[in-house]
Amino acid sequence: MSSPEIIEEGAEAAKAAKPKSKKKLIIIGAAAGVLLLGGGGGAAFLFSGPSAKAEGAKDAHGEEKKEEKSAEGGHGEGGEAGGKDAFLDVPAMMVNLRSPDGQARFLKLHFMIVPGDGVAADELKEKLPLVLDSFQPFLRELRPEDLAGSAAVFRIKEEMMVRATATLGDGKVKDILIQDLVQQ
Repeated sequence: MSSPEIIEEGAEAAKAAKPKSKKKLIIIGAAAGVLLLGGGGGAAFLFSGPSAKAEGAKDAHGEEKKEEKSAEGGHGEGGEAGGKDAFLDVPAMMVNLRSPDGQARFLKLHFMIVPGDGVAADELKEKLPLVLDSFQPFLRELRPEDLAGSAAVFRIKEEMMVRATATLGDGKVKDILIQDLVQQ
């Protein structure tokens, strides 16, 4: 083989390899772009998610409460109900479940009580034993089948609201927030 033939073969090989490498570069570049955009979007979603929005709403709500408080002369229960102690954290409860096969089943429930407007969390804390006593019969009568499905938490929450309202009176409890619901 002479050197012009080698050069021609090398040029043809380079031409044949060049389109493949361009395709590879385009694919690699597109994949890198997708990863960068996806990672950036994921990070933006993570850092500006509901927690950031909730903090912003809390700040705006806090400013409103301060204005109300100053308009009222600095006293009243409105500021106390909207402060840090706006939720009453109830220690986790553990109850036996009713099971048809006689096997021991348990329910661990951790929840928070949101006091109604103008009601201090300390006021509810004093009557917490009465509220827990009203929840016990309902929770002990639950069966494992009652806890199946996504609507189970809603039904339990609604029944607890009814019993808390019956025990404490209308307007004393605004909501019940279920933190953990574990069945064993």
